[in-house]
Amino acid sequence: MKRCVSLMMGALIFVAALSATARAVEVSGDYLEMRTCSVYTGPCFANSEVGLTGREAIMAWSVDTGQFDGVDLQGMKVVVALKASDTLGIGGGFVVAPDPIRAVILVDDRASTLQREALVAFVKQQAPRVTGNVVRVDNAAIEMHTDHVDMVGKLTAGDEVDLLTRQLRQGDCVCTNEIVYYPPLAEVENYSPAFTLEGKFNGRGLGTRWSAPQTRSAFLATFGP
Repeated sequence: MKRCVSLMMGALIFVAALSATARAVEVSGDYLEMRTCSVYTGPCFANSEVGLTGREAIMAWSVDTGQFDGVDLQGMKVVVALKASDTLGIGGGFVVAPDPIRAVILVDDRASTLQREALVAFVKQQAPRVTGNVVRVDNAAIEMHTDHVDMVGKLTAGDEVDLLTRQLRQGDCVCTNEIVYYPPLAEVENYSPAFTLEGKFNGRGLGTRWSAPQTRSAFLATFGP
């Protein structure tokens, strides 16, 4: 009897895991990220920044099509701004402990109540490591456009977020040993680094505001099936 109960519990957990995965792949679109440290860099430059910069980040999703938790999110956008206690070098070459990490979520102001809740749940699933402590959720007029050929990303979220990127050029390589040193903070696909022309957060909730232009600190990517 105990063995049957254990098998049934295992089956339920497996089905739940499959359901969570299925929800994630139903939504697809474009992703944009910017950090306050170089993500495309050489080890020597990364070593000079770790522990000193890179505590802040901006993450943005633009949904092309799909549903999450049964809620249609086509055309919706959502932005997350982060402030950590140390460099957000998760998955990089250095061992860092950036906790606590505080997050502000800005939801597309066109979203209904159900869409707002689904967008918040979606970003928490896509980036659980950095969205555990959400200190503020607000609506904002969000505009986001991406060109994955020329690596141009444009993002505005009300008067709180501005981000503009371009393609990396030969002159952006300083030591000729650059690599993608830190991977994106969210679960994404087809990511490539880009050069940040303008990147700033001017909102409330994180205890800081920042502007970090002219750095090799951005990613353009896609998410979903």
